[in-house]
Amino acid sequence: MNIRHLVWLRRIFQTVFLCLFLFLLIESRLSQDIYVDYSLAFSAAEDIRLDQPVTFFFQLDPLIGLTSLLSGHYLIPGFFWGLVVLLITLLLGRVFCGFICPLGSIHHAVGAIRPELKGSRMIRANQKTSNQRIKYFFLVLLLIGGMVGLNLSGLLDPIAFLFRSIALSVLPAFGTGLRSIFDLMAASDMKVFNLISYSAEVFFSPVFGYANKAYQTAWFIGLLFLFILFLNRIRPRFWCRVICPLGALLGIFSRVSLLKLEKYPEKCTKCNLCTQHCQGAASPHPDQVWEAAECVGCFNCHNICPEDALAFSVNWKPKLNQKPDIGRRAVLGGILTGLTVPFMGRLDGRVDIVADYRLIRPPGALPEKEFLELCQRCGLCMKVCPTNVINPTLGEAGMAGFWTPRLIMTQGYCEYTCSLCGSVCPTGAISNITTKEKIEGPIKIGSAYVDRGRCLPWSGNAPCIVCEEHCPTSPKAIFLKNEVVPGPGARPLAVQLPFVDLKQCVGCGICENKCPVKGLPAIRTISAGESRSLNNQILL
Repeated sequence: MNIRHLVWLRRIFQTVFLCLFLFLLIESRLSQDIYVDYSLAFSAAEDIRLDQPVTFFFQLDPLIGLTSLLSGHYLIPGFFWGLVVLLITLLLGRVFCGFICPLGSIHHAVGAIRPELKGSRMIRANQKTSNQRIKYFFLVLLLIGGMVGLNLSGLLDPIAFLFRSIALSVLPAFGTGLRSIFDLMAASDMKVFNLISYSAEVFFSPVFGYANKAYQTAWFIGLLFLFILFLNRIRPRFWCRVICPLGALLGIFSRVSLLKLEKYPEKCTKCNLCTQHCQGAASPHPDQVWEAAECVGCFNCHNICPEDALAFSVNWKPKLNQKPDIGRRAVLGGILTGLTVPFMGRLDGRVDIVADYRLIRPPGALPEKEFLELCQRCGLCMKVCPTNVINPTLGEAGMAGFWTPRLIMTQGYCEYTCSLCGSVCPTGAISNITTKEKIEGPIKIGSAYVDRGRCLPWSGNAPCIVCEEHCPTSPKAIFLKNEVVPGPGARPLAVQLPFVDLKQCVGCGICENKCPVKGLPAIRTISAGESRSLNNQILL
């Protein structure tokens, strides 16, 4: 095959896999048909599941599979796909980075848009530097941290990082902006703007959601994503060269790659075009030793060389490539940090002593220690949640649980017959429970309590039975008692006072979400009483 055909094949693969990733990301939500008849969408008789394999890219990621195995001793569903990627790497090097990885494709595209570095500046920028050892530091940190019980790989894994960034920040930001524009057009006196607004709303809502989505720390997630993209102005594919732990893992496996770069120094005219267009700073120049561990398989050097001084070929002879430049300091620093961070992350006592009352995990979540061993902080459960109740944590789970999922009941509630979050969790940190198991267990995620000082009937301000009306359990966990309390002006006021039956309450939070007392609701949900923890109980 002509090398130029191979470059175009790489571009086609990049486009296809990036589009597939975005398609699966968008499809990780309830279908439009269910939204149309939402009142009948959930029932105990049938489990709602997604039609698309939204976890495919997580299964394809060997770093996620490896860290889940090391930390939680668990083979994730689809672990075989990660092994296939490693096998391909053994044969062809880091082609996953150059052909498949959606985050790598985005960096490649961003770096090609009016690059700041050109000519000699680009040649200097594409020379291999010691900074490229940093990704091995992160890889060792994540592997050692996983071995001692804390899975942090989702913070830097490219698939988890990209999904979290787009699902929790980029898409909601675009959706909010577009909805604001459509609202302005709908309020216009010009009929054509009204029609465009209504038509666009029908077209864009299935993609961006039917209401403004909000996620805790989404602004920071978005800024971090933009900053990572900006780094491409400093060095092409800066993330892939310096930060990416998956790239480091694949770089180690590429040591025995059969695909090799053959160099012919006698043909070289020192034009340096190969170095100028190298995406991985892999030293493609004939006067240098090729770094197979840094090569991302873009084939630009072979394609751009005017003298055919470079050529990729498959060499079946058992000859090792140049070993990865990992660096002793990167390894020792990674081991030390990997041993330190998991234990320092537990010093706040959130895991071992007492849980934060705000830390309400999704239904089916494993006990906290096991949960932190498997959770990738990818945001899939948050994206799929139909009520927008699942959010990334900030400090509620301590340092060890940063960006793991928690439920914020003022923002949404846990639909009583919904178990979508567990069905899409790629690592099993949230068990794939059925609706029947959730209800009949019952699986409790917390408990509700009444703040009598803020409750309208308890404070004698007005009658209210909203919490009891919305309670979904059978029998209801909120019951009412007829009483006469002092009302405004000390006049007697007949009211129905709400009480919570802790034996029936499952902590779904719909009472808190629907409470007419806004800001700080008069009935609130805390994590105490959750099924997953014997140490966080109220009733014996």
